Amino acid sequence: FHRFDMLCQWPSGEETKMIIDVHSHAWKFPDHFNDDFRLQAARRAKAGVELDLTVEYEAYRNTAPAETRTIVFGGKARLSGLWVDDRYVADYVNAHPETLIGYMSLDPTQAGWQDEMREGYEVLGLKGIKLLSMYAGFRPDDRLLDPLWEFATQNKLPVLLHTGTTFVAQAPLDCTLPIHIDRVAIRFPEVRIVMAHLSHPYEGESVVVIRKHPHVYADISALHYRPFQLYHSLMLVQEYGVWDKLLFGSDYPFTTVNASIEGLRNLNLMLEGTALPRLDTEQIESLIFRNALPLLGLED
Repeated sequence: FHRFDMLCQWPSGEETKMIIDVHSHAWKFPDHFNDDFRLQAARRAKAGVELDLTVEYEAYRNTAPAETRTIVFGGKARLSGLWVDDRYVADYVNAHPETLIGYMSLDPTQAGWQDEMREGYEVLGLKGIKLLSMYAGFRPDDRLLDPLWEFATQNKLPVLLHTGTTFVAQAPLDCTLPIHIDRVAIRFPEVRIVMAHLSHPYEGESVVVIRKHPHVYADISALHYRPFQLYHSLMLVQEYGVWDKLLFGSDYPFTTVNASIEGLRNLNLMLEGTALPRLDTEQIESLIFRNALPLLGLED
């Protein structure tokens, strides 16, 4: 934790700023994953090493500044072999209600998903919705999902979707494209939507969608360990003038809050000795400390 103090320090007289991590996971390993998912994860995501997805809250807290609040969810995607019951997430969040905000997950390809949606909100008290469109094999702009977007509109529930690539062979990439969110936002303009991972490697498409729609955002979770790609992505954000539409996220346990902050702050260091344009450091700091809660309708 040698960088922890540096990450939290501010000039004398200023209060420590809150970090809102909009993208963190909760699940039990290996119970919530089938054998195929774990095999593919070990083969493609971590160079042949079993990808241990065990999540413990104290482990998360030890890799994040003290003033951090976190949106947490599980995931449901029968096609890919991932299923975390929303009650597990609700119990996880209820153990730490002062710092955690829980989202339900839905797989609209499975029977009973609308009942799960109502239970997640009305019984479990979860505050948003997480979708794994590509992993489950559906397009978010499919008219069959209109009840979901209508429910989110009526109850002011933000929706975060995985967008971007994956290691799962059977997950169709066509379902993850940001352009589908353009069609959703045209029909349901009041829903707060977050496209995860800046939709890499479709960052350009993501940027033009968040630029177009007032309530559509992208998070930068799990991007810092591809620093040159992230530099190019954020330069595109900078040139389009949409820094304000980016939200901070970690994608824990795949990486951590502290590592994500360090990665963002180090991006310009790659450019020393070159004439490449620099990313705006003030905008990077604003991204790290952006209060996403009012933007997503999640004020206390």
